[in-house]
Amino acid sequence: MLGIIRVLTHPDQHFVEEHGRLIHQEYAINSISRAIPDQHKGIFDDASEALAVPKIVTLGRQLESDGCNALFLSCAADPGLAALRDAVSIPVISAGSASASIARMLKRPVAVMGIGAAAPAPFRQLLGESVRYARPEGVLNTTDLLSAEGRAAALACADSLYREGIEVIAFSCTGFSTIALGDSIRQQLGKIAVDAVSAAGLFISQLAPQSAR
Repeated sequence: MLGIIRVLTHPDQHFVEEHGRLIHQEYAINSISRAIPDQHKGIFDDASEALAVPKIVTLGRQLESDGCNALFLSCAADPGLAALRDAVSIPVISAGSASASIARMLKRPVAVMGIGAAAPAPFRQLLGESVRYARPEGVLNTTDLLSAEGRAAALACADSLYREGIEVIAFSCTGFSTIALGDSIRQQLGKIAVDAVSAAGLFISQLAPQSAR
């Protein structure tokens, strides 16, 4: 069983399980999803990340204890990834490094799109410190994406990047997966976007094939 760690606290378990449903639809991997506590706006800056890391480690240990044999850290900043891997004995796949790795493999002009002030560390490490980065106007945290205005701003931001000559956008926020931004880009703009949850699912299906089937 795959254990999914969500970093956005939400009262609706159906919402918490959304990324698990996306992975199951694409890769037929079963999962259980749990969110860390008291992070009602998710992770969007250094301070919110620092608060989240110990909670992520604690939840990862709980999921392993509950029988999960692989973990998916569903945050594209890869918060606490090294600490989490040190704390458990099962494979851990994280959204950010997965998204950046796929984008790098494509060998096309790439940009990163997220909700923070700059591209998260895994993207800078894999795509270069000077990688083009953009944030949708008015979107300052994950919950902003869930509004109609946030969704429209995200699509407009992507369109602007493609008009600059960018051919691939790597998502550095799994909130874009929640709002199905990749599908909107493909259907409305006809362009390539690397969805962080989908990218992680690909690695999970190959590196931890027993995690659920």
